[in-house]
Amino acid sequence: MEDALEPEKKRTRGLDTVTKIATSQSRAPAITARTQTQNQITAPKVPKKTGPRCSTAIAMVLKNQKSGPAVPAQKPGAAAPPMVGGRKPTKRPAWDLKGQLCDLNAELKCCRERTQTLAQENQQLQDQLREAQQQAKARGAECRTLEGELARVQAQAEQGQQELGSLRARVLELEEQQCTQEGLLRELQKEQLGLQEERRGLAARLEEQERRLQASEAALSGSQAEVASLRQEATGQAALLVEQGERLHGLEMERRRLHNQLQELKGNIRVFCRVRPVLPGEPTPPPSFLLFPSGPGGPADPPTRLSVSRCDERRGTLSGAPAPATRHDFSFDRVFPPGSRQDEVFEEIAMLVQSALDGYPVCIFAYGQTGSGKTFTMEGGPGRDPQVEGLIPRALRHLFSVAQELGGQGWTYSFVASYVEIYNETVRDLLATGPRKGQGGECEIRRAGPGSEELTVTNARYVPVSCEKEVEALLHLAHQNRAVARTSQNERSSRSHSVFQLQISGEHTGRGLQCGASLNLVDLAGSERLDPSLALGPGERDRLRETQAINSSLSTLGLVIMALSNKESHIPYRNSKLTYLLQNSLGGSAKMLMFVNISPLEENVSESLNSLRFASKVNQCVIGTAQANRK
Repeated sequence: MEDALEPEKKRTRGLDTVTKIATSQSRAPAITARTQTQNQITAPKVPKKTGPRCSTAIAMVLKNQKSGPAVPAQKPGAAAPPMVGGRKPTKRPAWDLKGQLCDLNAELKCCRERTQTLAQENQQLQDQLREAQQQAKARGAECRTLEGELARVQAQAEQGQQELGSLRARVLELEEQQCTQEGLLRELQKEQLGLQEERRGLAARLEEQERRLQASEAALSGSQAEVASLRQEATGQAALLVEQGERLHGLEMERRRLHNQLQELKGNIRVFCRVRPVLPGEPTPPPSFLLFPSGPGGPADPPTRLSVSRCDERRGTLSGAPAPATRHDFSFDRVFPPGSRQDEVFEEIAMLVQSALDGYPVCIFAYGQTGSGKTFTMEGGPGRDPQVEGLIPRALRHLFSVAQELGGQGWTYSFVASYVEIYNETVRDLLATGPRKGQGGECEIRRAGPGSEELTVTNARYVPVSCEKEVEALLHLAHQNRAVARTSQNERSSRSHSVFQLQISGEHTGRGLQCGASLNLVDLAGSERLDPSLALGPGERDRLRETQAINSSLSTLGLVIMALSNKESHIPYRNSKLTYLLQNSLGGSAKMLMFVNISPLEENVSESLNSLRFASKVNQCVIGTAQANRK
């Protein structure tokens, strides 16, 4: 049994030996391939920019690698048969394991020798490669240094070219300047010759001037004496001018005193009566209806009396004949017949208006029934005809003119205007624009400050004015905003009291004087008696309320004037918005004038008589002496 298994064990050991040899044989080509791969990977690491010597070394290394013996790749486990007589060896039989083992050992020895040889060559090539890389690095550094030096040299060359170009341009410029200077030198030489000639002429003239200077010095000594005399005379003139200024100021103060005295002699409450002309389409009254008797001096004197004739058809004689006409005579400070012009009316009140510049409060009313010409008297007619301008634009033009004349004496004036209306005891701003237009609930009469006597209207516009055009614009705006309505007496009747106020402030800085006053120009609403027999519709009820408010305020105005005349302790200013607003212009320190306007028509005789009787009562009042507001 053991003898039978022995050959089998030998065969197994033989197969193991063959397998080991085949494995060793397969490792040799792998080592060779790995060595070639390392050489191929190491070769591309040479820098791109290398010198000639570096390129030569790398080429030699690559050539040595290519010339090395190549080991043919063999399949594992296949042993090459030995060469016999240079011929291809014959293949050993499969059973000749010992011969195959000898062949494999011989081949393994040969591969080891070749591997050792290739390792030595590889080490030499790596040494050469390292040396070549070091040389390449040195050459690269040297190349970069040379390139930097080359760039610097090129930059220096370019800079040198630029400097050379600039030097050439400078040379051309200097050559041009040289040519210019040479031309200028020639001109200067010519000018020098001319100046030498001129110098000789000036030397001659200098001698002549010296002779004349001596004569002038002699005349100057005489002029100095004359100047000294003129200075003394100028000093005397300056002293005289100061004296004249003082005298002029004294005369101005005297003029103001005499002017105020004249106005006081005429009365601090004056009443003028004006009869409007008959309008087209109205019946012509009889000649005896209105008479204007002549004054004490004859027809040359302005009329001051008015006689009204009234026929009462309800009265009659026993024989049935109509009763004779009843005449009513009235006397005022001045009466203006229907033909009186606007400039004649203003001429009579111009001095009163000027009192406002002197510091005296002035108030001018226009009173009368509806359609009697109050608005025409105060504001003027339609359009911009200067012939029909009212008292308001004429008064402001006069004040501007006089203020400009007083400016030559050192006075400076400022003017601030406001325009309000009192409708049904409600104050409205006639100068309001935009959303506030026509609204009166926001306007109230208040004191200007604690302890102040000056009154102001809250939320009303106070507009500084300095010329006629500004005043015209304000009057036009106020005319559009004023409350009017159609009545039995007038197509466009003013249903409110309009009050134009001008605050005047004056100052004389040289003497430290100040004065201030207000000018009030009031267009009262039409006064009419109520007819209880009229049937009242919705529109008539509004007119009734308006008429009641108008008559109540006019009645309060009469009570205030009577109380001032009687020196009563309580003056009912607060009974009406009109008298409350004007209280500072109605008292003893103010000057007041009332225009009573009446209609020339016989059908309005009842209302005309009522207006004339009211004006006569006012004309009989005396409210004392006016005082100027000066500081």
